[in-house]
Amino acid sequence: MKIVIAGAGSVGRYMAKQLSASGHTIVIIDNDPNAVSRVENTDSITSIQGDACEVDILTAAGVSDADVVAAVTGDDEDNLVISLLSKQEFGVPRVVARVNYPNNEWMYNEMWGVDVSVSTPHLLTGLVEEAVTEGSLVRLMAFDHGKSGLAEVTLADGSPAINQTIGSLQLPREATVVAVIRDGHVVTPAPDTVLHAHDEVMVLASGDCDADIRAALIGTK
Repeated sequence: MKIVIAGAGSVGRYMAKQLSASGHTIVIIDNDPNAVSRVENTDSITSIQGDACEVDILTAAGVSDADVVAAVTGDDEDNLVISLLSKQEFGVPRVVARVNYPNNEWMYNEMWGVDVSVSTPHLLTGLVEEAVTEGSLVRLMAFDHGKSGLAEVTLADGSPAINQTIGSLQLPREATVVAVIRDGHVVTPAPDTVLHAHDEVMVLASGDCDADIRAALIGTK
């Protein structure tokens, strides 16, 4: 796949290196010559100096035939403009954008050409909550503009799910258990998997069904 990354900071450069190692062709853009000079150009990574908010720079990067554009600069306004141009001017199938300031997350939607937004502050907050909280539903990630999400519950001693199989849980139809972490190991869930106290249960859900998930895994709504 061809992936265009706007932003040659530490995030963009790391992404380029990892995606290139997976066999993808990468073009990385940045307006800062110092940032561009730090990009390790290879047969599969090309760097371009220029403002990715400008159509001619995106054209030079070959965005018209890109499979994915990732707008990961440190400026939310730039990321939104890049996303909008990529989607409306070039018809890029998939646009991923970085949210730097959580208060701006509401703007990262289809109107701005964003297919997937990643809010680092929200993700880190969720991971911290997951590490220190037991018996609570913790939202880790949101997908599809908040319509779906990945949540985690560490089963406390009083959870009604303890000693129950996943198939017997009264989870809503919109929710499914996608992983169980037990004693530091990932357990692939199956209908006959029995849940234990202190298991970390990962649930992928769509719609507004948090109350029903809490009822099944925590015991309260």
